[in-house]
Amino acid sequence: MVMESRKTPSETLNEIRSLMERSSRFISLSGLSGVAAGLFAIFGAALVYLYLDMIPFGGKKLYYVKAIHSSKWGMNYITFFLLDALFVLTGAITCGIYFTTRKAKQKGQKIWDALSQRLLISLMIPLVTGGVFCLGLFYHGFLGFVAPTTLVFYGLALVNASKYTLDDIRNLGYCEIILGLLSLFFLGYGLEVWVIGFGFLHIIYGSLMYWKYEREDS
Repeated sequence: MVMESRKTPSETLNEIRSLMERSSRFISLSGLSGVAAGLFAIFGAALVYLYLDMIPFGGKKLYYVKAIHSSKWGMNYITFFLLDALFVLTGAITCGIYFTTRKAKQKGQKIWDALSQRLLISLMIPLVTGGVFCLGLFYHGFLGFVAPTTLVFYGLALVNASKYTLDDIRNLGYCEIILGLLSLFFLGYGLEVWVIGFGFLHIIYGSLMYWKYEREDS
């Protein structure tokens, strides 16, 4: 006679908690996506420094003032910055989709359902709003405010979307918002702060999330 294995109350509670988490939160977000996004941001910023012939914290001349008078590699500053931003965004999104899809398959979860749709909507509303706002700043020549503004709106997007995913995303959002607000008072270092926010913070949080949630599944 085969004896049925009995689960302890603790094991049963953990299973219930896991089922509730799967139904209410998108937990397939990969930490490696954050690491990749951070690397692309740093590489994109390095291209900016090369284009402007500047180094981080390397002088009193403001990067956005120098950008207006820059023309290198056959591009004016508007063309260059738009192409550079498109490169960083495309690379980050592509890696994000790849790593998140891979993790979802490992966990046997759907990548596109009602939960992920709510997550995307919550994320995109502040992002699109901030993107249009930054284009307005760019159009009117307020280049010094673009980097801080992107950090603030991106942080708001993470906080807004965090209710549908891991709590770590909310903490990252708070860090981005604080960093963006602080950089409003140090406009000459907006590019350096942007690298910290989109580059190094992404790498740090992505690594922590990978170590916390994914290392044992690899």
